[in-house]
Amino acid sequence: MTLTVGVLALQGDVPEHLAALRAVADDVRAVAVRRERELADLDALVIPGGESTTMDKLLRAFDLFEPLRARLAGGLPAYGSCAGMILLADRVLGGIEGQRTLGGLDITVRRNAFGRQVDSFESDLHIDGITGDPVHAVFIRAPWVEEVGPRASVLARVENGPAAGRIVAVRQGPLLVTSFHPEMTGDTRVHRLFVEIVRDGL
Repeated sequence: MTLTVGVLALQGDVPEHLAALRAVADDVRAVAVRRERELADLDALVIPGGESTTMDKLLRAFDLFEPLRARLAGGLPAYGSCAGMILLADRVLGGIEGQRTLGGLDITVRRNAFGRQVDSFESDLHIDGITGDPVHAVFIRAPWVEEVGPRASVLARVENGPAAGRIVAVRQGPLLVTSFHPEMTGDTRVHRLFVEIVRDGL
């Protein structure tokens, strides 16, 4: 069965996510999503990194915010990286006045928790559900998860350095989020994990 997985194409690493999804399997159809009508055909959605407040404004400008929130509430599987993690979180710390999220994931996220652009870093992570070598993770002005509710499960924490122990990957049912950008490394295992979550829910 062919899966149609959308990538929200308002801002961020859209081509990289599309390429990663297409590399996972021949029966994954990856498409860019910018309009409400394009939501109807999706089996799942990826929300890429970018700037979470700008993405919030663009979702509303394109009349996508409420339709997408409704689809997520109805069970649409979604994967959010970096800003996508913020948009899928129920609670955000460090946001600007009036900032809204799509919600669905029972976590509290701290925006720009690791610092500014100059504080970006890379680290190897062990992620529950991914076997083999550690995943090389790229963090760019990344959030971290301050609190995980009882419905969500921690998949990975930073293992070394001053941020050791910080939560950077979480799953709740068909929702998956990471603080980092797996689309930037050529390692498709996080995208493969998401596709497996989608297939398991069918």
